[in-house]
Amino acid sequence: MRVLLVGAGGVGTAVTRIAARRPFFDLLVVADYDLARAEAAVAAVGDDRFRAERVDAGDETAVAALLARHGCDVLLNATDPRFVMPLFRAARKAGADYLDMAMSLSRPHPERPYEECGVKLGDEQFALAGEWERAGALALVGIGVEPGLSDVFARYAADELFDEIEEIGIRDGANLTVDGYDFAPSFSIWTTIEECLNPPVVYERGRGWFTTAPFSEPEVFDFPDGIGPVECVNVEHEEVLLVPRWVDARRVTFKYGLGREFIETLKTLHLLGLDRTAPVTVPGADGPVAVSPRDVVAASLPDPATLGERMRGKTCAGTWVRGVKDGQPREVYLYHVVDNEWSMAEYGCQAVVWQTALNPVVALELLATGAWSGSGVLGPEAFPARPFLDLLTEYGSPWGLREQ
Repeated sequence: MRVLLVGAGGVGTAVTRIAARRPFFDLLVVADYDLARAEAAVAAVGDDRFRAERVDAGDETAVAALLARHGCDVLLNATDPRFVMPLFRAARKAGADYLDMAMSLSRPHPERPYEECGVKLGDEQFALAGEWERAGALALVGIGVEPGLSDVFARYAADELFDEIEEIGIRDGANLTVDGYDFAPSFSIWTTIEECLNPPVVYERGRGWFTTAPFSEPEVFDFPDGIGPVECVNVEHEEVLLVPRWVDARRVTFKYGLGREFIETLKTLHLLGLDRTAPVTVPGADGPVAVSPRDVVAASLPDPATLGERMRGKTCAGTWVRGVKDGQPREVYLYHVVDNEWSMAEYGCQAVVWQTALNPVVALELLATGAWSGSGVLGPEAFPARPFLDLLTEYGSPWGLREQ
C-alpha cells in the first residue's frame, strides 16, 4: 500500500508515529502546506518508507498530481473539515481510495435552524457515492475516534450484543487539564467551534434527522477508568448522520462533555461574532487586511499538538447502547480510554490527537490486508467490527465494555 497523508499537524504527526511501527505499507508521503512541518514529522520517525512533500490541500489538481507522482493508491485526510471536499475530489480524480476523520461541512436550515436540518454533515460526499461505487473505489468517511471507533462500537453492539436497539448514544468525556493555561482546547479550536455551535442533529426512527439548540439536553454521564461524572450536552457530530444508515436503532445522539466554562467561552465567541469563517476587513501595517475571525481565534490559542507535556489526565471516547438481548433489557457502554502520560511516554503525542490518529491507521491496515473491502462512500458501520477491535488490541490500545 502506498499512502498520501495530507496534513502534518498534531493528528497527522501522530499517524506517522503509529504507522511507523507497522509493516503493512510500502510508502507514506507526508504532505503539508508547511513543508518544514512535513519534514519534521518524517524526520522524527527515521523510516525510509516516509517522504515529505509540500501541497496546498485546497488545490485539487496539485493533490491529484502528487498522488499520481508517487503512485499512491489511498489518500488519508488529516486536515480540518474545510478541505474535505477538495481532497475527496482529488482522490477520485487520481483514482485513489480516500479516508477522512471528519466529513463535509453542514449548513443550518435558513428558517428553522433548531428544528430542521439544512445541509447535513457528509451530504456533499454521499451525493457522489454512485460515482465512487461505479468506479469500484472506496471513500471511507469518518474513521477517526469520534466519528470512527465510536461507529465501529455501534456495529459491534448491533452484531454481537443486542437483538433490538432502542438507542445509541455517543458519549465523550475527559478529565484533562493543561498546566499554565486558563483556556487551551486539546483539539483544533476551528473544528470544535464548528461542531459545538452548529445546531446538533438527533435521529429518531419515523422522524428521521432533526436539529435542536446547541448544548441541549444536558445529562451527567459517569465515565470509566477514574474520569468520573461529566456533564454532557448535544453537539453536532458525524455519528448521528452515519450510524442510522447501517445500524437499526430507534434513536441516535451524540453528547460531548464540554464543561460549563468551555460552553460559556464558546457562547461568548458566538456573541462577539468570533466564530465566523467569512473574512472581515481589519487595519494592517500595509493597509486593510481580510481575515477570518475564527482563524484569528485559532491563531491566538496554543497549538493542541504542543500541549502534551502540560496535559494531565485521560480522555474517553465511547458508545452507550440500550436495547434488548434474549428478551431481557440490556444497557452497555463500549469505550476506549487513553492516558496522556502513557501516550506522551510511548509516542510523544498528547492523548486526544493520538487517540484520533490511531483509528485510520488501523483501518488502512485492514484495507491493505483485505480484512475490510468495499466501494462507494461508506462509514465504519458498513464493515465488520470484530477485525477492527481485534487489531486495535494488537496495536497495544485495548477497548472496554461496561454493563450499565
